Amino acid sequence: MTKHIFITGGVVSSLGKGITAASIGLLLKERGLRIRHQKLDPYINVDPGTMSPFQHGEVYVTEDGAETDLDLGHYERFTGIPCSRNSNYTTGQIYHSVISKERHGDYLGATVQVIPHITNEIKTAVASVTGDDVDVAITEIGGTAGDIESLPFLEAIRQYYLEAGKENALFIHLTLVPYLHAAGEMKTKPSQQSAGVLRSIGIQPDIMICRTEQHMSEEHFRKIALFCNIDRNAVIEEKDIKHSIYEVPVELQKQKLDDLILKLLNVEAPEASLSSWKRMISDIKNTADEDKIEIALVGKYARLKDAYKSIYEALDHAGFAFRTKINVNRIEAEEIEKKGADQLLKGVAGILVPGGFGQRGTEGKILAAEYARKNNIPFLGLCLGMQCAVIEFARNVCKLDGATSEEWLPEAEHKIIALMADQVDIKDMGGTMRLGAYPCVLKPKTLARHLYRTEQVDERHRHRYEFNNNYREIFEKKGMVFSGLSPDERLVEIVEIPGHPYYIATQAHPEFKSQPTKPHPMFKGFIKAAIEKIESNL
Repeated sequence: MTKHIFITGGVVSSLGKGITAASIGLLLKERGLRIRHQKLDPYINVDPGTMSPFQHGEVYVTEDGAETDLDLGHYERFTGIPCSRNSNYTTGQIYHSVISKERHGDYLGATVQVIPHITNEIKTAVASVTGDDVDVAITEIGGTAGDIESLPFLEAIRQYYLEAGKENALFIHLTLVPYLHAAGEMKTKPSQQSAGVLRSIGIQPDIMICRTEQHMSEEHFRKIALFCNIDRNAVIEEKDIKHSIYEVPVELQKQKLDDLILKLLNVEAPEASLSSWKRMISDIKNTADEDKIEIALVGKYARLKDAYKSIYEALDHAGFAFRTKINVNRIEAEEIEKKGADQLLKGVAGILVPGGFGQRGTEGKILAAEYARKNNIPFLGLCLGMQCAVIEFARNVCKLDGATSEEWLPEAEHKIIALMADQVDIKDMGGTMRLGAYPCVLKPKTLARHLYRTEQVDERHRHRYEFNNNYREIFEKKGMVFSGLSPDERLVEIVEIPGHPYYIATQAHPEFKSQPTKPHPMFKGFIKAAIEKIESNL
């Protein structure tokens, strides 16, 4: 029988429930348990796919093609266990399912209500990550205790806990213990009130994890335990981390959080060593400040860090491998259009152009790709970044005037990027995107093959437009290599330019598969080339 951990948050948002949930997942996995993660989000959107990155951050794509919350990226990066479409449910999905059933007559004329119909649907969602192959399911509830939007989810997990039984489920509440600088003291009252909100709806936290700026005193631990109605050893401190978020599981293990969880769930499991994880943390802490390189990220949403969360993490992972700190210079693509690439990109060790949708900023991305190509600066293009790279190559190397994307200019003569790579009727494409993992065959004796060290890989996609196959021949004659193709050779997946220090771009999103102890080959190669570029200029 699958046991459940429900993680809620209190006092304020953005406390780091996702990182905490991911850290707990890592600790339990390292103790030999089979775990699954899940995020329940209270917003009414069916999924984040149509939400602005400025509001919601990046859309994380799973292997099976679900567009999900970015916290699923934390889950996968920490544990290495792939999530699925069952790993993320929203209020929109829950209500959509219930309304569809009502229209279909599944409720046999009953009055459809939040309780029991919505809460039952939520419980079904929670049960979707259980099974004979799952020992512990970790479900994070989005939002903050007290939010109206979260109430149906909290009621559902209250019922689920009651039905599962005390040793088969537990509640962890992540809260804030603020330090008031003017008063010079920490305050536990917000945490007490947050736990009180949960108790008022029938949820008694089993464990309180307290986010703090400074270390808590024994008095703080005992006060929270007393007034939140839990054992003293069930109050866990989660102090702000100095070096990296990847220190969190190690700090939680020091406080024996995993032992406490297993005791409450009545599970026996061997100790977790975290040896490779601790070596990585040691390398991070011992990397000298001067061992750093500057990477320019030229994006459409650069001013919001969460919009490219997985990319920044993947860059850090590659930096860990070389004990090098990555300083990301976040540059708005439109600024390059106004000020020029030479002014904004001069002196950087590498240039990365990420994905995005729409025409805004694309000329700036194209200028960045051109600058990298002409000045022998290591370049990595992702999704739209690849499309901008091939458009730049078409204009300036193949001399195809006005080369562009069908997405931006449908009537253009040279649509290098089109709805279907081999000119299949547009109606066949409909309004769909290529989402999730797709296979890619790597051409021998190419940079891509060298990086991956295998003949075929699977990478995740999130896009609608493809490279137009009518232009393959001229591109190849002018020196671009199509080093990665779909197995049927209809779709271009990876392009590169031989002779350049590092110029490679992919239609996929490899950042979604990078892990701190296993950096993605494309990012690792990119950072290696950037380091060599700096060293060659010394």
